[in-house]
Amino acid sequence: MKDVKILAIESSCDETAAAVVLNGREVLSNVISSQIDIHTLYGGVVPEIASRKHTERINRVVSEGLLQAGLKLSDVDAIAVTYGPGLVGALLVGVSFAKGLAFASGKPLIGVHHIEGHICANFIDHPELEPPFPCLVVSGGHTHLVRVMDYGKYEILGKTRDDAAGEAFDKVARAIGLGYPGGPKIDKVSDAGDPAAIEFPRAKVADNIYDFSFSGLKSAVLNYLNSARMEGIEVSQADVAASFQASVVDVLTEHAYAALEEGGEKIFAIAGGVASNRHLRKAFEEGCEKRGIKFYRPEPIYCTDNAAMIGAAAYYEFKNGVRSDMSLNAVPNLKLGER
Repeated sequence: MKDVKILAIESSCDETAAAVVLNGREVLSNVISSQIDIHTLYGGVVPEIASRKHTERINRVVSEGLLQAGLKLSDVDAIAVTYGPGLVGALLVGVSFAKGLAFASGKPLIGVHHIEGHICANFIDHPELEPPFPCLVVSGGHTHLVRVMDYGKYEILGKTRDDAAGEAFDKVARAIGLGYPGGPKIDKVSDAGDPAAIEFPRAKVADNIYDFSFSGLKSAVLNYLNSARMEGIEVSQADVAASFQASVVDVLTEHAYAALEEGGEKIFAIAGGVASNRHLRKAFEEGCEKRGIKFYRPEPIYCTDNAAMIGAAAYYEFKNGVRSDMSLNAVPNLKLGER
């Protein structure tokens, strides 16, 4: 079978990224231009600044992606781009650039769902992994428990009703003085804390045991901090971070194990930015081993936003005959499974 090389572009939030992926599993290049230093000054991502920076960087990033792969645009078989969900202005930069490349080169265009990309990141590090399997997607904007039925086919078992896990990390990190980005900073600081020091809630959603809710946990942390401040009690940043993180990890693992028990699957995967959290990974490694479940997770570089995962997802869309035309537009609230 002929090799398929896909040039992929990702610009859904604050990373401008391009990659070339061979046959959905082998990464020939993976270029990421991060804006973290800029947005740290504002305590979070500023959409207008993100869009402007994507515009400034995208041509250079895509050119570097081709250069690192040792290819010209004429050598690739298709051009893939994230078209949702995400920040509408940021998405538009990537979509517009990809449409221009596809039109100029005559190459097929493939719009890719951002969450599907996160799931497919597992195929890069684990060539033996094939559907069906359940996957927990945890990132700054999304917390989804998904059953991957086949390539491009998903059943959503549960999702967040309010804040995503990554949002909660960012908000709590800001509240305890760690700043942005919250996930990596809480992960690091919590090493020095006691995860049992403060009893924060583990929320359950009554009408769907697989759904998540983290807004109550965030509020509980803020209430604890306010009460301590009013009573003049010294707050341990490390204990708050560790206790908060323990609550998030407990909820994520408990819901995943419930789904695995009901479905009877013996393989399980995680994906998304929060999937690079060391404590979450360790909890799943230990819990899955105890239950006789094979656990898959991408390397941290493929957990955060990147274009390699978009190229991996696009390969299977390409094989299934999915093509996008020049009417492709950014869809900031795109649901998984929609086109």
